[in-house]
Amino acid sequence: MIDRPDDIDRSGLFHALGPAYDTPGHLAALLGDDARAAPDGYTHLWSTSLRHEGKAWPSTAATALGVLDLLDDPTLGREDPTLPDAMLAYLCAVGVAADLGERAATIRTRVEDHAPRLRAWTECYLSADADDRARMWQDGTGRGELVLDRATLACFDLTPTLLRRARPHLTSQRARRGTCAAAAVGALARHPSAARQRPALLLQLTAMAHAADSPYDLGTILIAIGDLDGDTRPWLTHPHPGVRGCAAMARGLAGDEAADRVLRELARSPHAFGESFGDMAPPLQLRFTPYRDRLAPTP
Repeated sequence: MIDRPDDIDRSGLFHALGPAYDTPGHLAALLGDDARAAPDGYTHLWSTSLRHEGKAWPSTAATALGVLDLLDDPTLGREDPTLPDAMLAYLCAVGVAADLGERAATIRTRVEDHAPRLRAWTECYLSADADDRARMWQDGTGRGELVLDRATLACFDLTPTLLRRARPHLTSQRARRGTCAAAAVGALARHPSAARQRPALLLQLTAMAHAADSPYDLGTILIAIGDLDGDTRPWLTHPHPGVRGCAAMARGLAGDEAADRVLRELARSPHAFGESFGDMAPPLQLRFTPYRDRLAPTP
């Protein structure tokens, strides 16, 4: 099992801006008190180490392991208590990127069949300048996309470790941290290896939902419950429209008449869902396309 940053082969890792040699320094900056370096580290984490809409770069799995180490460091968040929450949100993003399900086996076979060519493509990519790297994505071989498939597969293989180390944060004394952990767990526990854990996780998440004291926290937890095929029907009649919308997004309610009615109500006003949370942004899962797409009712 991959469990530490040193367990990952770092040769061939790159992110949005090229070789990922700078990522460890950016992560370390999140533990420091440099007023400029820490924001740069946060920006790097979200804008450089993840692809558009939260998909994976070859460096993403190694970065996620570094994020786990940050979460275990007691000095993280001394100046900004929201930083651990952001690290859990990042693990949610990795879980979304890694949600391959039954497709993982097919992708693994395809990647393994082209392994020598992918190594050669990556070596060339890492040694190229920015202009040549841009051209390589349109070289007609499709190898760049396979390299990205391999990156997603690395995140898929790492998911059991991420879940095991994110799960304890569900019981955080800070309610918002528990909420961010719920979002991460909801995404990560969709991995096939987590099937036996899901009943206990659903009990825990449902208890958290009943105890939630804000629409944001409740909505985020309900999306996580829906990710694990839990029952969110009791919240379809909640007085808060955002909470109703989050309940209606559950995977198991696709095509459900009552859930679709809730989603149609929200669709009448495009901004109604986001505005219903007031000063808070909508639940963090809504940063990612698969979740936003669920806000549309089934035709």
